[in-house]
Amino acid sequence: MDFILRGECIICFGGEDWWYHHPHSKNHILRRLARENKVLFVNSLSFGLPSVSHPDFFLKIRRKLKSYMRWLKRAPEGLHVMTPVALPFFGNRFVRALNRILLSMQIHLAMLWIGIRRPIVWVAMPSAADVALSLNAKLLVYQVADKFEAMEDNVLSRRVVQRWEEQLKSAAGVVMYSGRKLYAESNIPHRYFLEQAVDFEHFANPPDVPADDIAAIPHPILAYFGWIDYVMDVPLIEEVAHRRPEWHWVLIGHKSNLVNLDAPNVHFLGSKPYQDLPRYVQRADVFVLPWRVDSEFVRYGSAIKVREYMATGKPAVIAPLYEYQNTPGLRFFRTAEEFIAAVEDALHHDTPEMARLRQAQVRDCTWDVRTQQLGTMLSQVIAGGGIPTLGVQPGMRPSKQIASSTVNL
Repeated sequence: MDFILRGECIICFGGEDWWYHHPHSKNHILRRLARENKVLFVNSLSFGLPSVSHPDFFLKIRRKLKSYMRWLKRAPEGLHVMTPVALPFFGNRFVRALNRILLSMQIHLAMLWIGIRRPIVWVAMPSAADVALSLNAKLLVYQVADKFEAMEDNVLSRRVVQRWEEQLKSAAGVVMYSGRKLYAESNIPHRYFLEQAVDFEHFANPPDVPADDIAAIPHPILAYFGWIDYVMDVPLIEEVAHRRPEWHWVLIGHKSNLVNLDAPNVHFLGSKPYQDLPRYVQRADVFVLPWRVDSEFVRYGSAIKVREYMATGKPAVIAPLYEYQNTPGLRFFRTAEEFIAAVEDALHHDTPEMARLRQAQVRDCTWDVRTQQLGTMLSQVIAGGGIPTLGVQPGMRPSKQIASSTVNL
């Protein structure tokens, strides 16, 4: 597929670590753009370390140190990935000033090494504001992927995060939103909505033979994959696991020490390579998104995994995210009672027609399509044509044909 953008240099300051996350939106898009452009992905400049008393303090330290050891490395996908060394104390004004110098030196050295000049600078994390604004960008794109100031593991004050965001929104040629709620609440004239996407074929056609560690778990299986951290509704999982002991929860992904669950029907299988996920999809009866409905951060989430769930065709029971509230075929919950009712409805009353409906909603929402849309938009803006007038992209269209009970935010 022709992704339109060619011969450009791109520096992306990601909100994730390239090496330790399942492919995120930037990963999917940038490895495609890297075929015709020079790309440098800068691993997340976090909001700083939590306190030593935080259950994940040493886990975060170990992961970041491993990433630091790679520093600048060419990834198999054809782009360069960098983990710049910085002092993890962004709450201190003096340290932020020191980090600005330290980061700028490392980024400019990497640009020299790779041969990057006049880059398109794509910022997906507010903490990169200082260094990103110093790069003499051909075009600055600020991606608002989450309600950053509402992140509960953020050690910085809202005021600091909001100031970074204000600087980026003011300086950016394009402010790009990847969540419907964030986009709907914005009144910035130079905004652009790029809907999330899915690797459809990867999830729609699982192999016949499941992975060994899920093969022996009895049905019915409630499956979840992704980060298992503060967004999880642990009390809900505990209650449902107790009330429905015949249901088996299979949780796949990195588990935070904040999540403490001990029940015979709750199975933590750890993180799995992205290419192996279809072997786990094969055994799932119902996919779940047991996220906390009382979390401001969750309410703004766009959760790519829901599109991946839908690509399988299997039923999904999810927290009532604004992103999906008008999406056919999904079931929603606010309480444990509603969760149980929705899962029972999915187990006993889902139909092949509903499975086809879910897949139809995301079949054409692929990362190839999104990359082409983004490449077209960037090319047009660079050429002085302005931002295309686009609201909600084609794909997951609103509908009144919503399965089971739907609870809107």
